[in-house]
Amino acid sequence: MADTRSGLVSTIIPVRNRPRLVREAVESVLRQEYRPIEVIVCDDESTDDTADAAEALVRHNPGLVRLLRLTHRGQGQVREAGRLVAGGEYIQYLDSDDVLRPRKFAVQVQALRRSPECGVAYGCVALWRSGDPPADRPHKWTGRALPTLFPWLLVDRWWTTHAPLYRRSLCDGIGPWSDLKRSEDWEYDARIGALGTKLVHCSEFVGDQRRHEGEPHLTDATDWNSLERVRDRKRFFGMMLEHAFAAGMTPEMPEMQHFSRRVFHGARDCAAAGLEDEARDCLEWARKAAGPERSRSADFRIWDLMVRVLGARAAGRVAAGADRLRRRPGPATLKESWMPGAAPRVPVSGSDRGMEP
Repeated sequence: MADTRSGLVSTIIPVRNRPRLVREAVESVLRQEYRPIEVIVCDDESTDDTADAAEALVRHNPGLVRLLRLTHRGQGQVREAGRLVAGGEYIQYLDSDDVLRPRKFAVQVQALRRSPECGVAYGCVALWRSGDPPADRPHKWTGRALPTLFPWLLVDRWWTTHAPLYRRSLCDGIGPWSDLKRSEDWEYDARIGALGTKLVHCSEFVGDQRRHEGEPHLTDATDWNSLERVRDRKRFFGMMLEHAFAAGMTPEMPEMQHFSRRVFHGARDCAAAGLEDEARDCLEWARKAAGPERSRSADFRIWDLMVRVLGARAAGRVAAGADRLRRRPGPATLKESWMPGAAPRVPVSGSDRGMEP
């Protein structure tokens, strides 16, 4: 691990097959008013000219931009490779399709220096689609001054990857990024939340999250019900529950009740995929999150009966079919939790699938 340089902000950008976008992401870091900075581009075995584009950025910005060439690892492991060579007192993660605004580091470093008890500073992020000008309306809950990540992290990953600026000491303390294929960023933040880490909010817009039609994603776009994704979700649920309990969350909280319902859906997904051991694990976690009284509710009793009568796999498929008939597909929890003007403690309904992990 690299030695830490006081005041330095290290930006870690994972990328795969995005030459144009990674140039724009790096340029947004180089336009920062704050110094000193470094940019670490982590190329995840691109098959196009992305690495060449990054090499050009290194040549034109000696001492500021570095390139790591990696074998195909996945999002979390790519970020971890960058973190291990970063020398900054502060760590910034930036996806290759997003950009920072010029005052981000100046505002957030100042906020952390003024709030030594806080481990993370975060600010407002705008969402826009390619071809449209960004509208300065806070995306997700980045416009809210929340003191900690939990309990709201049980409903949604309520900020974006580039909204926060982390103290390096905090990132070192929580350990390496996981090898989850999806929601590795959500789990990473949950580890931070498990420590009870205090947050400081900056009311300025510090970045833009961009939606690009037709651009490839670093995470493979595998089917929701593929065995790989179902297993990955199961691991994610177990990690999240552990972090939530470590953070002091209890079953009485509405956010924990929402999470219990989401894990209950995960148990049914596992059963439908023929993953009976994983289904039993998820069901156990759902009961723990629900608490003793709610774990005896009708949903759990009906599911147990269906498994006894039909078998786990058939029961899972019947439940999935019933869900499709009962509601239209789509992450209703996202619409609720990101609504402008919504209260931080969001009421959640039992039928919503919630944010995709």
